Amino acid sequence: MIKFEKVGKIYPNGVEALKNVSLEVKQGEFVAIIGLSGAGKSTLIKLINKMHGVTSGTLTVNDIKVDKELKGKRLRSFRRQIGMVFQSFNLIGRTSVIRNVLAARVAEMSFIQSLFGIYSKADKIKALEALDKVGILEKAYSRAEQLSGGQQQRVALARTIAQDPSIILADEPVASLDPITANQVMKDFARVNKDLNITVIANMHHVDMALKYAKRVVGIRDGEVIYDGPAKNVNENLLKEIYGRDITDEDIMFKDDEHQI
Repeated sequence: MIKFEKVGKIYPNGVEALKNVSLEVKQGEFVAIIGLSGAGKSTLIKLINKMHGVTSGTLTVNDIKVDKELKGKRLRSFRRQIGMVFQSFNLIGRTSVIRNVLAARVAEMSFIQSLFGIYSKADKIKALEALDKVGILEKAYSRAEQLSGGQQQRVALARTIAQDPSIILADEPVASLDPITANQVMKDFARVNKDLNITVIANMHHVDMALKYAKRVVGIRDGEVIYDGPAKNVNENLLKEIYGRDITDEDIMFKDDEHQI
C-alpha cells in the first residue's frame, strides 16, 4: 500500500532529512515512528501525502507514484484518500463541532454547496457517525472552542474519518495532552485502525505510548531507519541505539513505575 524504495529527502537549505529509506506499510497496519526531534519523523509522513516532495528514490502509495508528475486534480484526488491529524487540532473554534467535521466533505461538494455550507443529509449522518466512533456524539452541536484539548483532538480525528480515508497520518497527535487524555485519544486511533481497517502511521514523541498502541515501530536516527519491526521486540538497548542516548523522563508520558519501559 505504501512503499518507500531508497527514498532520500534534501531540503533547499541543504539539510538531508532522510537517507536511503526503504520500507513497506500494508493496508490496516498501525505504525509508530519514533526518534529524536529532527531525526526525520515528520518528513517521512509528510512525503506520503506530498506535503513535501521526494528528492531521490521512489515512493508509491495505493499504486500511485508520488513524484513531480502528481499534481493538480490528480494530487487533490490522491490526497482525499489520506487523512492528516496534527498536534494543533486545526479546528475553527467559533463553529460547531459537527460543522468542523463536515469540512471533510467539502471536496465532494459543488462550488455553490461549499460556498453556502449546504450539506446533504448523507454527509450529516456521516459526520455524526464519525463523532460517535470517537465517543463524543453528544458534543456535535457545541462550539469547538468549548471543548477540552482531548475532545478537540477527537473532533479532528472524527473529521478525518468523515473523509473516508484509507490512510491516516498523525503528527505527534497526543504530545500536548495530559497522560489520561492522551490514553483516551490513542484508544480512539487504535479502534479506528481495527474497526475500519484504516492504516495509521503516527509520529510519537512519547515512547511508552508508541509501544503500547502501535503493533509496529519504525525507529529513525539522523534520517536513517535504525529499526523496523514489532513493537513488542523493542527494548532498552534498541531504544538507546535509536535515540543515541538513554531514554529520559521527557521521552515518557507516564512517569510511574507501572508504565516505565
